[in-house]
Amino acid sequence: MAERNLPSKFFLLCLSLFLPSLAWAGTSIDQIIDTAQSFLEQETKNYLTNSNIEARYEVSIGRLDSRLRMAACDQALSASLENPQQPTGRVTLRIRCDGSAPWSIFVPAQVNLYRDVVVATRPIKRNTIIQAKDISLAERDVGNLKQGYLLSLDSVIGSLATRGLQHDQVVSPNQLRQPATVKRGDQVVISALSGSVRVRMPGEALSDGAIGEQIRVRNIRSQRIIHARVTAPGQVEVAM
Repeated sequence: MAERNLPSKFFLLCLSLFLPSLAWAGTSIDQIIDTAQSFLEQETKNYLTNSNIEARYEVSIGRLDSRLRMAACDQALSASLENPQQPTGRVTLRIRCDGSAPWSIFVPAQVNLYRDVVVATRPIKRNTIIQAKDISLAERDVGNLKQGYLLSLDSVIGSLATRGLQHDQVVSPNQLRQPATVKRGDQVVISALSGSVRVRMPGEALSDGAIGEQIRVRNIRSQRIIHARVTAPGQVEVAM
């Protein structure tokens, strides 16, 4: 008698193993990932278009626990960008069901933006005037460039490197400065402007300065030391 019941017991055992998966008809992980992927790709496209940024991008969604179980949603899933406000680097998405059995889940993701930025083509020593042969454009993931980057070769050529640069290193704005237009000891013309009246007097630069920078200048006539803004080679200006 017991032997005749063996097939039926085996059948019931198999059925009990498969019933949980057959009964589960919730929202799948693939649905959540597809929603996140589509949303983030569109957000990235919109961000680049609205910001007038030309870039190649890659979107990847983080792994989710395969044991995750979310109730079936009787509405289309919605998505929003939680952090940061713009889709670059590491981001967090909220995938949400607003149906009769609402739920939400946070999904990690990564957006890589690749742009052509200025890099050094060879080692550049500190206090060197950068020339065209020293730099070129190369594609980099700008989300990883926390010190900033530059997109134009012309904006770098003629600048002074404030620190040493290695071959293939991305050039950032804080590594550059404009070379001194006026140097310490130079004889300069001080222009003092008051309304429509301009007075000129001879002076001596007491420090180096590029156009737009404030430097210390000695008025040769009065021997008074003032701060004046460099406007051109040999020219500084002070407001009266």
